[in-house]
Amino acid sequence: MGYTNYLSAKLQFFLHITKFFYIFAAKLAKFVIAMKTIQRIKQFFTEELWHTRNDSAGSKVKSSLYAILKTIILSVRGFFDDRLNLKASGLSYFLLFAIVPILAMTFAVTKGFGLDNVIEQALNDSFLGQMNVVPTIMGFVDRYLSTSHGGAFIGIGVVVLLWAVYVFFRNVEIAFNSIWNVRQTRSLGRQITNYISILLLIPIFIIVTSGISILLNSAVSGLTDWEWLMNIQKGIAKFISFAVSWAFFTWMYIAIPNTKVRFISGVIPGIIMGTLFQLLQMLSVSIIVFLGRTSVIYGAFATIPLLLLFLDWSCLMMLIGAEMSFSIQNQENFEYEKELNTVSRRYKDFVMIYLLNVIATRFEQDKEPLTAHELAKQENLPTRMVSQLLERLTNVEILREVHIEGREEKTYQPALDTHQITLGLINERIDCQGAEFFIQDASQSMLDFWERYAQLKSQHITLDEVKLSDLQ
Repeated sequence: MGYTNYLSAKLQFFLHITKFFYIFAAKLAKFVIAMKTIQRIKQFFTEELWHTRNDSAGSKVKSSLYAILKTIILSVRGFFDDRLNLKASGLSYFLLFAIVPILAMTFAVTKGFGLDNVIEQALNDSFLGQMNVVPTIMGFVDRYLSTSHGGAFIGIGVVVLLWAVYVFFRNVEIAFNSIWNVRQTRSLGRQITNYISILLLIPIFIIVTSGISILLNSAVSGLTDWEWLMNIQKGIAKFISFAVSWAFFTWMYIAIPNTKVRFISGVIPGIIMGTLFQLLQMLSVSIIVFLGRTSVIYGAFATIPLLLLFLDWSCLMMLIGAEMSFSIQNQENFEYEKELNTVSRRYKDFVMIYLLNVIATRFEQDKEPLTAHELAKQENLPTRMVSQLLERLTNVEILREVHIEGREEKTYQPALDTHQITLGLINERIDCQGAEFFIQDASQSMLDFWERYAQLKSQHITLDEVKLSDLQ
């Protein structure tokens, strides 16, 4: 009996050990599967997604999903790389400083047409009206305009006004160009022209929006019994405010960067950020109502942090939209990004010569020249790599840029007789491209080494025959 109990205890122990290892193995298997799934997801977002063109992903739904994922990833990356939160804080400061001058110029323009009341009413209907700061702002504007009564802005007042407005718009343009990696800014005359156009567009947008709202209100004012018609009128008025925001943000994303921005790259973030801007105003009004008791404690000072927060969020949304616009238009430039950063010189030279051969063959066959984007799509190559190699060949005057009427992008053709282009000529021009002997007071041993190197290189077809000891 005791032996049977002993065997039973041993069997129970063995079963417990087996169960433990079974559970452990099952959990380990789940962990391995989860890790493989995470690794698979990471590989998709870091490699596979960027190895697939949107138009070759398969169905339209899949292509659209790939485009959306790339836009989100690039926008999030750009948010941190470009430090948009810091730039938005700087812009909100300049905007706060420029509010009164901008409104002063807006009222100066509309006052001549007798429409200054429309602008003031639009301010009262906005987020600023809910904060009860419009009377204060209007007081600043009236005092500002009264210092230059007589019909023209003169003296120190106009200098400060124009400088404040110029600095704000200038910093907005710098922020947009930084996001788009544009180094060259517009000329001073072009900047002044554009900024004046913006100041003229602001009152036009406000007047058009307010005019349509007034027209709708007058049309249904006598139809108080038609409640459904009143609801439609309110819906149309709300839609118009959204539409104006869409149009204004779209115009900003297309016009402000000093580069060519496609319409689709501007309208998508314009609609998204215009909608968010309107929702931000609604949220701000709700916060003001909710914090009504707080204003009793803090008094008029309660509006200051709310105004600063609203301006900061507005500027941040504006910059995020610019980042989205850049991401939508330049997705193809990030294809094979990881591999392009480590590509070998030999493979890069091979692709460059292959592209030159494709261009020369089309030229000899009297076919229309292609753009960098068309070449990349035709040969299934990364657009960024193709653009860089074509620019390199253009800089050494083996290719030339051709602008064809009716086409936005530049095309490429051979700059030399195709029968005179040799691989040696290509390598020689590529090797000699750039600055040489720019080091001042170089050592004599270095100059002597260069002469021996150039002499030996010219005497041998291949450098395999040249030993390092031959240069000593």
